[in-house]
Amino acid sequence: MRKIILLTALLLSASMTYAQQSDNYKPHNRFVALESTNLPIVFMNTDGKMILKDDRVTVRMTIIDNGDGQLNYKDTIAHPGQRIDYQGYVGLKYRGNSSFSMSDKKPYSFRPLDKPLEDGGKKQKVSIMGMGKDNDWVLLAPFSDKSMMRDVMTFIWAQPYFEYVPHAKHCELILDGTYYGVYIMTERPTKGKKRLNLDDPGESGDELTGGYSFSVDRDDDPAIYSKHKPRNSRGEMGWQTVSYQHRHPDLEDMTQVQVDYIQGYIDEMEDVLDGKDYLDPQNGYRKYIDVLSFIDYQLATELAHNVDGYRLSTYFYKRRDSVDPRFKTSLWDFNIAYGNADYYNGSAVTTMIYKMNDISSFFYGDGNIVPFWWERFMSDPKYVDQLKERWTQYRHENYSDQRINQVVDSLYDVLTSNGAADRNYKAWRIMGKYVWPNAYVSKSFADEVNHMRDWISRRIAYLDKQWYLEDVDGVKEVAQPSCSLLVSSDGRWSMRITTNGYRRIEVYSSDGSLIDKRLCDGAVIHLASLPPGVYLIKAEGENGSETKKQVVR
Repeated sequence: MRKIILLTALLLSASMTYAQQSDNYKPHNRFVALESTNLPIVFMNTDGKMILKDDRVTVRMTIIDNGDGQLNYKDTIAHPGQRIDYQGYVGLKYRGNSSFSMSDKKPYSFRPLDKPLEDGGKKQKVSIMGMGKDNDWVLLAPFSDKSMMRDVMTFIWAQPYFEYVPHAKHCELILDGTYYGVYIMTERPTKGKKRLNLDDPGESGDELTGGYSFSVDRDDDPAIYSKHKPRNSRGEMGWQTVSYQHRHPDLEDMTQVQVDYIQGYIDEMEDVLDGKDYLDPQNGYRKYIDVLSFIDYQLATELAHNVDGYRLSTYFYKRRDSVDPRFKTSLWDFNIAYGNADYYNGSAVTTMIYKMNDISSFFYGDGNIVPFWWERFMSDPKYVDQLKERWTQYRHENYSDQRINQVVDSLYDVLTSNGAADRNYKAWRIMGKYVWPNAYVSKSFADEVNHMRDWISRRIAYLDKQWYLEDVDGVKEVAQPSCSLLVSSDGRWSMRITTNGYRRIEVYSSDGSLIDKRLCDGAVIHLASLPPGVYLIKAEGENGSETKKQVVR
């Protein structure tokens, strides 16, 4: 088995080395026609350049987005006056590891530019498809995820609970005149003000203490290495190490003082977590991590049964001590989750991913190992109690059966109402065929989504048995502001919020912009003429508690 793993690693390495292809990886069927779609259309023109894996090339990009509920047309001459969401140069390259090497349909990373790279172009921050301004964007290329929604639905469900989770929106891509299928325009968990909102660290004092971000990941980029060996039920694992890739700042941009500080802080956190006094309420591990943030990461990862969870693309970050000295988490990379992996028991519904070292280390020899953190957290009875309380809260809120089905139904409608899924699978002829690492080979798009929905239902039933609290003091369904969606006689949409029991209400758009903020006196807030979209209502109770409610129109 070890020989097989090594051979696979060599093949992956070879495929990464020769990552570029002169035709820029044309679809299986190059002659799929797109006339109109309910999804934004992304046009990219390489001017004959070959897209590369490691270096960016200048590409011209135009995005047509007439808004939710409106059609977008490929023929801009026959349909003038369409809304141009973005038009300009971008620095484009391929991205991803297995999502690149094991997929015919390639994902991209791009940075908007003020002018071509050849002319000294610099990256610039722009808003794309209603998402917050930034200069670092990703076009995910759903391939092994034949539902094309695993990442998107994960982010939607988790957004009310994390400080930041990426926003994402489906679109259709035309590259050099050829239809390339459905892609997902996505933010990344990076430092920007509309994202993690991290400061650049300084050289001394409080400024030295933040901000920093890392991902538990492969060691193919500069990283900090844990001094603590990963473990499983048999004990310490000898040859594996855990690496924390530098995400912000890049290692090359850090001074030695900054490197020494954050390396020392991670070492200190791990020493305490692994020490005999790790449960100490003042000086134990809780001094170093935002427990609720790590619980939120664990719940999202376990619900999805994500075989990459904890050990790959696991983002954590730290602000300055004056803001919050504790590490927090975000989410990324769920395309082979929700039963979509045929290895490491990926399709099972009755196992826990945080225990995966028992599988990966001795049976498969995987070098990407779950850090010892999670077994240690789960040995803390207070942590487990908090996790169960949080899961019970989830099941009354954004992870209720109703909400889960609503999100899946909504995304299914988005991808089918104007034929986007059908076009995608005409371009990429993979339905009814095995694509790595599918545990289930679906016969159609509807079959894939129904299978995933059934898997999620069975997974939730298992987690409810483990963690749902039927009746315990302090764990009740969280009261939420009453919210009604109304349509006036002229077809405009409005929002009606009943504020009884709350002292302040704030309403935000999907890009984080504050739409309305006011003190409450038991009256009704009526916001008229709001465009379709996703809105977040934050309500502060009389006792100072805060509740959130997401509203989708």
